[in-house]
Amino acid sequence: MKDSKKPSASEKCFCISKLKVFLLALSFAYVAKTMSGAYMNSMNTQIEKQFNIPASLVGIISGSFEVGNLLLIAFVSYFGAKLHRPRIIALGCTVMAFGCLLISLPHFLMGRYQVETSISSTENSSSSMPLCLASNGQSSIPMEKPSGECEKEPGSLMWVFVLVGNIIRGMGETPIMPLGISYVEDFAKAENSPLYIGCLHTATVIGPLLGFMLGSFCAQLYVDLGLIDLEEVTLTLTDARWVGAWWLGVLICGSVNLLAGMPFWFLPKTLFKEGEESDTEVPHRISETLVQGNGKNQVKQNMYEIAKDFLPFLRALFHNPVYMLFVCITVLQFNAFDGMISFMPKYLEQQFGKSASDAIFLIGIYNLPIICIGYFLGGLLMKKFKTNTIQAAKIAFWISLLEYLIYFAAYFMVCETSPVAGLTVSYEGIEQVSYMETTLLADCNSDCDCTLKVWDPVCGDNGITYVSPCLAGCKGSNGTGKHMVFENCACVAASAFSSRNISAVLGQCDREENCDKMLQYFLILSLVCCFIYSLGATPGYMVLIRSLKPEEKSFGVGIHALAARVLAGIPSPVYFGALIDTTCLKWGTKTCGGEGACRMYDIVTYRWFYLGLPAILRGVSYIPCVLILLILKKQLKSSENILLSDTPMEMQVKEEEMSEQRHS
Repeated sequence: MKDSKKPSASEKCFCISKLKVFLLALSFAYVAKTMSGAYMNSMNTQIEKQFNIPASLVGIISGSFEVGNLLLIAFVSYFGAKLHRPRIIALGCTVMAFGCLLISLPHFLMGRYQVETSISSTENSSSSMPLCLASNGQSSIPMEKPSGECEKEPGSLMWVFVLVGNIIRGMGETPIMPLGISYVEDFAKAENSPLYIGCLHTATVIGPLLGFMLGSFCAQLYVDLGLIDLEEVTLTLTDARWVGAWWLGVLICGSVNLLAGMPFWFLPKTLFKEGEESDTEVPHRISETLVQGNGKNQVKQNMYEIAKDFLPFLRALFHNPVYMLFVCITVLQFNAFDGMISFMPKYLEQQFGKSASDAIFLIGIYNLPIICIGYFLGGLLMKKFKTNTIQAAKIAFWISLLEYLIYFAAYFMVCETSPVAGLTVSYEGIEQVSYMETTLLADCNSDCDCTLKVWDPVCGDNGITYVSPCLAGCKGSNGTGKHMVFENCACVAASAFSSRNISAVLGQCDREENCDKMLQYFLILSLVCCFIYSLGATPGYMVLIRSLKPEEKSFGVGIHALAARVLAGIPSPVYFGALIDTTCLKWGTKTCGGEGACRMYDIVTYRWFYLGLPAILRGVSYIPCVLILLILKKQLKSSENILLSDTPMEMQVKEEEMSEQRHS
């Protein structure tokens, strides 16, 4: 027998306050999960250099988060609503924290970061040792060992911890959004629900901003923070071998996720519906009604009903042309954006010579706030002008096309790298890009017996960078640490730009003076493009929602998200990374002699690939965009003809028949 006792005013207030507590806790969980995601994306280059792995492998690690999410999405979507939703969310936050702990573990197992260098520890102050003759057998990077020995080297497979940790982090993130939003929808007033959901969307912008700021801070701290005297570190922030304290931010993100899950352990499974009165004001047991009944028979019946509805719903979606074309658009555009976002810090580092810390900071400051403003204004304009589906489609199409055309201006934001002898210029200073190691040798260093595997750049007084002091033909050195100067460098003297001084200093030469100006232009262009595109994102999403029947919306949005993850989120970083690897001019060397992370790219080819592939993918996506506009226009004309020729009763019957045909 149903209990008809009405809740007291204090009970009602207590339940409402619990809903507000849940909303506050969920907003914090949203901040925590998006902060972790943004931080991990910002650390891609640091992970690449720490584990000495190619960009394609970094892409696999980046996409592994989506794999973890997919492993549980169906299970959570079906069973999550029947269980204690707040506690499932709490468990998810805890699992995310564990994933972060696992990701940071290699730092504590690998020991100190071994910097790739050609200078032995004995070659320090005031030495007249002929460096170009001493490198044979004395390099800190030994000659290549057999692959079997290489695989046994400590830390050679430590990146697997990051891969598995990212998968676990993806699994933990799965229940937060679907169960959190369904809980708010179940117990909030209908008129309050959009406001609450809006608060959650705001949190998804705050989180990435905090993640990028944390990434910028950690990237400027040396990886072996607290274990080494920083005065001994000869690397600068812009050096291709610099690795920031990536592990520190991961631990901070893990702690925040663990803290975010705490309140959910103490929240109830169900609440009173916000704003209900009198006899209807009873605890909602929405999640319980699905499992109440006659034990196993009821569960079997529910499973049968769900299975019975699944195939017709799926068939209806596949026969919905607007929906299927929109899924194609999403897959193509997400492929473009996911790849760009994953490697944008690397692009700023390589193209404009910025440190990882500066690149991450600039991306967060310039892009994220303006995206939030664009989303808000797009939704506000739709509400103000009460646009229908075809109007929303036209707005989204023309805004997106405008942004796409402006995007091509990025090709003109060019900053040339400093010339590197044997890679981008010859030893005589003539421009020539070479992917062959043999071009690193010249008459000026042919007698030095230099290793070609090491990346330890020095800047000659002639403005040309040399891959190592040995390859610069330097015969001696003075000073220690960052202040070491190499003297009597034969290759510096032999170049067409030689000066009276034939010495070299540690690090690459500075870039052109206009690089900072070009970077500002690129960031302003990025800001404008982000704002314009986000302005049309809400109208575009409304086309997807309005193309579905009410009973299909939840399932349709889920399939749409699934397609975006499987066909874009997972593969995009992988093939973007593989394509970027093909532009590498000089690979680093692992301690065992194997090929490591790329130290220098052909930035012209890199720029064409990085900007060109998204341009092609997005260009193709406008074909289904045009088809959607034509279909919606045809549907609108059909509706107008029905209104002009039929009585109200006939019109209703024909609309129902057309709807059935469209979704059958």
